[in-house]
Amino acid sequence: LSVFLTAFFASKLEHESKNCNGKGFQRPGSSAFDRVYTANQNCGHAYPTFLAVLWCAGLLCSQAPAAFAGLMYLFVRQKYFVGYLGERTQSTPGYLFGKRIILFLFLMSLAGILNYYLIYFFGSDFEIHIKTITSAISPLLLIP
Repeated sequence: LSVFLTAFFASKLEHESKNCNGKGFQRPGSSAFDRVYTANQNCGHAYPTFLAVLWCAGLLCSQAPAAFAGLMYLFVRQKYFVGYLGERTQSTPGYLFGKRIILFLFLMSLAGILNYYLIYFFGSDFEIHIKTITSAISPLLLIP
């Protein structure tokens, strides 16, 4: 799904590039191209962070809530990109929603790391509790 989303972003960028009269990436006066290019760059810059926290949350905490949050993040990125094509204020909800999902994945990763050290140093395993909490909280990501 991530590959298709990236291909969609690239095709939109290519389409706007062909519709502009300038050559190269320096196209003065083309606000449509600038918006598409900026949205593509923003999504590309956030992608490595998303992959890192998704992988850590799934590996260290719980796979099902991490996968759900990952799918939600991809849909939110699509909303952000399409919103950015209109007016920049239309992309704000997608941006804020994406930040919330990244924070959720980061907190899942942090809980998994904390649980590992609690097991290592004290012998206490809270994995079942952490999985229950993350499974209960993950549907709350749907609330805008």
